[in-house]
Amino acid sequence: MDHVNRLFDRKAIRELEDIAIDSHGIPGITLMRRAGLSAFDLILDRWPNIRSITVVCGTGNNAGDGYVVAGLAFNRGIEVQVIQVGDHTKLRDDGLKAYQWAKEQGIEHQSEVEIVGQVIVDALLGIGATGTVREDFVYAIDKINASPAPVVALDLPSGISADTGALMTNSPVVADITITFVGVKLGLCTGDGVDYTGQIELSTLDLPPEVFEKVEGVPVISTGVLPKRRRSAYKNQLGHLLVIGGERGMGGAALLASEAALRAGVGLVSVVTRSAHVSGFIGRRPELMVQGVEEDDLSSLDDLLDRVDAIAIGPGLGRESWGYALLAKTLKARKPIVFDADALNLLAKENLTIPPESILTPHTGEAVRLLGDVPINVREERQRAVEKLADYYGSTIVLKGPGTLVADKNGLSGICILGNPGMATAGSGDVLTGVIGALRAQGLPSTEAAEKGVWLHAAAGDRAFDSLGGGAIIASDIVENLRVFHK
Repeated sequence: MDHVNRLFDRKAIRELEDIAIDSHGIPGITLMRRAGLSAFDLILDRWPNIRSITVVCGTGNNAGDGYVVAGLAFNRGIEVQVIQVGDHTKLRDDGLKAYQWAKEQGIEHQSEVEIVGQVIVDALLGIGATGTVREDFVYAIDKINASPAPVVALDLPSGISADTGALMTNSPVVADITITFVGVKLGLCTGDGVDYTGQIELSTLDLPPEVFEKVEGVPVISTGVLPKRRRSAYKNQLGHLLVIGGERGMGGAALLASEAALRAGVGLVSVVTRSAHVSGFIGRRPELMVQGVEEDDLSSLDDLLDRVDAIAIGPGLGRESWGYALLAKTLKARKPIVFDADALNLLAKENLTIPPESILTPHTGEAVRLLGDVPINVREERQRAVEKLADYYGSTIVLKGPGTLVADKNGLSGICILGNPGMATAGSGDVLTGVIGALRAQGLPSTEAAEKGVWLHAAAGDRAFDSLGGGAIIASDIVENLRVFHK
């Protein structure tokens, strides 16, 4: 999906289709035929010697796409099995036209869910599906998943939300390929839905470019390099970041954040941590300026807090008196701050006021705590959650996870579609904090620093993952792969 620069929710997709139909004179049935043809062409390209196919249809327009695929396959001499789930007489408008056309080609449907095709086409539920999946559809989904045949989902795998990626049944269709139409749906790239899509292919159905100019969608975060340095640059011009963290037994988190900041191009990195960690930090990374601090000696930080350009606090901070004292001290510094990990947990617990233009980087659990009593299921309503947090805290929010989301006071600003399962490893979030903090210290505005940092972190993680052949990676691998993104 390298060419994809925007994602769309259901409302936006409907708007795009309406513009194509009403303003450009493209009939809805034409769009449906193009969708079916795109899917059939993909199947032939992937399985050129296919002899049989099973199309599992529901009762909406997604079924119409499936009936087009069935008719095209039948005309090509491929054995076609169409399994109809639900009453086919509920098909309406373009879906009904597609059904009637397929029937004219010789297609007969059956209600038994015993799959015989070499490839399965999932045309059960489209983007309009909401709420709980009906029992007969769940039964069909289970049959699809039980078959060893590869699965091509039309628009999105049945059982996941097009808007959020939330699961509408315990076991949605597990697709090998999802061919999505008009635009890539937001739910394909965030939330739990990412586990079910397989390879995502986009067919815009040959809509004119002018159609897409009238609907914004959600921008895909795409940026490839760290800030360019002038040949005459020196370290004091490149920002000074202070990393605060590393309670007893958790020094590695602050060290990883600090190393990532250096690799992200900041000129100077100071670290405030427990005194016991100082020698270890310097021994591993002598480029760092490390200061050991205990609860009774916070006044020694006044000069340092005055000199730095930005602060990243939270990696390994802990939730006890030492961490709280450092957080309280930091909040008085009036500097740009990136909050992560236990700094977020302390914010949620103590209901502290944070400076404007701050950056918060919660994962799902931390977001739940930050929202407090606000009734939002963060796992299932990621977009709503990140926008609510941005509004409540008046800051830029990075909601980490599959399809990391960035939002600010203006709403959802972007989604990152890079990243891989190998990045689910201890210290990965600390690396992200260091990268964002480094960019903020170099003068980038909060939202730009957050977006660029998220992209760089994910891209470095993908390089690390690929270099190990898809094996497990560690956070230090992500740090080392940041270096390739300098101009």
